[in-house]
Amino acid sequence: MKAQLVMDVICVHSYLGYTRFARAAKRLRAEGVQVAVEFLPFELAPGAPADGRPLLTVLEQTFGPQAVPDALVFAEGIRLEYGKAIATGTFDAHRLIADAAHQDKAEPMAERLFRAHFTDGLHIGDPATLARLAAEVGVTTGHVPPTEVRARLDHVRRLGITGVPVLLIENLPPLTGSHTETKLLAALRQAATTKGDHHDQ
Repeated sequence: MKAQLVMDVICVHSYLGYTRFARAAKRLRAEGVQVAVEFLPFELAPGAPADGRPLLTVLEQTFGPQAVPDALVFAEGIRLEYGKAIATGTFDAHRLIADAAHQDKAEPMAERLFRAHFTDGLHIGDPATLARLAAEVGVTTGHVPPTEVRARLDHVRRLGITGVPVLLIENLPPLTGSHTETKLLAALRQAATTKGDHHDQ
């Protein structure tokens, strides 16, 4: 069974959504169901500079003081350190996930990028930081050209997706926005059952 995750690694709703999805997928895999995961890139801030500025400053300048979250939040068992987070473009981070996918390491690579941004306060638009994170996960880079990442971004736009996260599970309507782990597990189970029915016929 295949699930496509449309996310951006600087989007907190994507991080929460991925965390819940990963837990649901782990439970299903423990039951012997294969869940293939593909990440589709989405840029919250296309063309954003990769120079790296404090996230809270950027949020305040863009949306006003009311948009600034508490500096430290615990949610879903993950630590969100907004006070340390660095706003940046994410094109190269998406390219790294695509490289990791060729080595069957897209899931740990995406999780590490989320954690690097939201918990560790690392600048995930910086090539040296990305190289260090790739080495940490055991991913070699340079397999996926930038043109392929741009084509994937164009593909997501053509799907009409304008916000993330979006979960595309085969044979089911898209799941947009935040959903509970229970709902995600039910959706994955439904898709697995439907696929099994098709194979039986």
